[in-house]
Amino acid sequence: MSAHASRQQAIESITDRSPVSTTTGGPLSEIWACDVFDLATMEECLSKSAFKEMKKAVQTGAPLDPATADIVAAAMKDWALGKGVKFFSHIFFPMTNITAEKHDGFIVTNPEGKAITEFTGSLLIKGEPDGSSFPNGSLRMTNAARGYTAWDPSSPAYVMNTANGSTLMIPSVFFSWTGEALDKKIPLLRSNAAMNTAAQRVLALLGETEIDTLNSSCGAEQEYFLVDSHFANLRPDLLLAGRTLFGAPSPKGQEFDDHYFGAIPERVQVFMQDFEDTLYRLGIPAKTHHNEVAPGQFEIAPYFEAANVAADHQQLMMTIMKSTAKKHGFTCLLHEKPFAGVNGSGKHVNWSVGNSTQGNLLDPGTTPHDNLNFLVFCGAVIRGVHLYGPLLRAVIASAANDHRLGANEAPPAILSVYLGDQLEAVFEDIRAGKVATSSDGGMMELGLSQILPFTRDPGDRNRTSPFAFTGNRFEFRAVGSSQSVSGPLVAMNTMLADSLSWIADRLETEFAGGASQIDAVSTVLQELMELHGNVIFGGDGYSEEWHRIAVEERGLRNIPTTADALPAFLDDSIISLFERTEVLSPVELESRYEVYAEQYILSISVEAKLCVELATTVIYPAAMAYASELAAGMNAAAALGVEVDPGPVGELSAGCTALLAAVAELRSGLDVHDFETTEAHMKFCADTIRQLMDAVRTHADALETQVADAAWPLPKYREMLFIK
Repeated sequence: MSAHASRQQAIESITDRSPVSTTTGGPLSEIWACDVFDLATMEECLSKSAFKEMKKAVQTGAPLDPATADIVAAAMKDWALGKGVKFFSHIFFPMTNITAEKHDGFIVTNPEGKAITEFTGSLLIKGEPDGSSFPNGSLRMTNAARGYTAWDPSSPAYVMNTANGSTLMIPSVFFSWTGEALDKKIPLLRSNAAMNTAAQRVLALLGETEIDTLNSSCGAEQEYFLVDSHFANLRPDLLLAGRTLFGAPSPKGQEFDDHYFGAIPERVQVFMQDFEDTLYRLGIPAKTHHNEVAPGQFEIAPYFEAANVAADHQQLMMTIMKSTAKKHGFTCLLHEKPFAGVNGSGKHVNWSVGNSTQGNLLDPGTTPHDNLNFLVFCGAVIRGVHLYGPLLRAVIASAANDHRLGANEAPPAILSVYLGDQLEAVFEDIRAGKVATSSDGGMMELGLSQILPFTRDPGDRNRTSPFAFTGNRFEFRAVGSSQSVSGPLVAMNTMLADSLSWIADRLETEFAGGASQIDAVSTVLQELMELHGNVIFGGDGYSEEWHRIAVEERGLRNIPTTADALPAFLDDSIISLFERTEVLSPVELESRYEVYAEQYILSISVEAKLCVELATTVIYPAAMAYASELAAGMNAAAALGVEVDPGPVGELSAGCTALLAAVAELRSGLDVHDFETTEAHMKFCADTIRQLMDAVRTHADALETQVADAAWPLPKYREMLFIK
């Protein structure tokens, strides 16, 4: 079958397809968390004393004794068996952006050879995968491979149902035999503990007497593309790299702004309903879904949850999204830039901190200038972003995310804080030593009798800011769509813990000198703003003028690529930050640098090799075959005495020659291996290999516009983006 016939068959299959028939899971009240072994389920299954201990462990992080673990394991096993489960798995999150799981049966045999089910507290608490077969940054060698998974009681176990059966999934941490963290979860739990310790200290100094355990919370807005599987399977670049390495722009893209919040295609709507019913069964609070800016792009946003649970749910959501898309004949693309020329995908991480006694400490209330708790915690965030902006850039660094950061679709690679007009004025008054005041947004009156007036927010939103205050939380908008939210949460929690400790030290000094609470807080915040206020910016983050001012006048760093960003993990200030907060040891931090650097180099290497292969074995032959066909037609026309313009054949021939020359240069680049350091290798990938790949693409995409549609072998942008 010819390439065009394959494309045409794909289009016919898609247009003739009916949406997959699905049945709704029932009312939300019936299906919500029905496959989760949560506190509500535990209360029904456990004795009162065991449930009390388990609830304490979940809500405060208190240790669980082995006897209670045995009771919980037995109840968990009975609950799972009642759902037809035969296997269990400790699910964990290694230093990649994926999940890992090893499945074990509940089965053991007795002396008579009969099978019986067994699941003890020791099996619940600990598993043992190979510690050297995952990225570990030289923490584990092949001859020193032992690694452990350990149950995290603060994140509930659940049953995952697939066509192949049901498995009890147990969220776990993953660490080496020598105790180093090999995963994303351990640093997140440690960072939350560090933030809690520092926050409790500050709140006590501010006069709070009853202070419950503080937790960070997270709600991540997940963007993604859906492409029909018929098209995706004809695109090796989508299958292996997650993005199109070639593709001329569609004549129509997103310029009409007609896709954003538009009517959701029926087939996509059915997918979303099926997907979200599965999420609800697993206790994942999907709240909003809609069309995004680019054609074929969508978003789902869950409600806020405790950061540790939210991070687990986010990983689970990406897994379910892909499997459900496959069921509906789609391929779900989570790459940050699967299509050139239209918006890429991000994952806006909404983050706040609070507890049950003081509430959300990033909620300013109606009079933020009088809310000391809010002013102190917001000030701590400002200091953290200013001091540790390079760390925030490093935790969102990847080969994929480099494609979208800094373009007019995503925040720039300069970390700044947006507060909105009201709050920015409050903090500027504090810096100037004035009495701070604030105003509300007033009423929104449209002059239409049928539209009820409503209260307007006190500040506008700024989509060009990488780190924006949005009413009662901060939104880290620069996170990539395929990334785990754990890294950004670890960075934010840790920088907040450090800033709160700095504030606590300053407050204690002021109180020791006899200052009142108001005067002490005012003095400390004024000092904070004098040192760190330069990071606040409310203008257009896309503008060239801001890039100049940020670097030249405010001393902020512009960190455009992953190769520039990852060395922050080795900076003395970052090492010291993680060490004094006890979130990551120097050796653990170095291992993360090595893993992320290797992932970056490998990602670009795979793309470059694929670029060479597709250009030489797919695109060049198709272009040359069409050039030969044109030439044959010209010769036939000339034999009949018909005058024919030789230009198109000459252009095609020249384009093919240029394509092969660009491929040869890329091949030569891939043959370079003598790098003195990992950083030098990354810089070569960023500054040389990426540019050589772009050169190959330029020639290939030009050929696509010259070759007859019937002769082009790869599905085109207009097909993949618009045919659903």
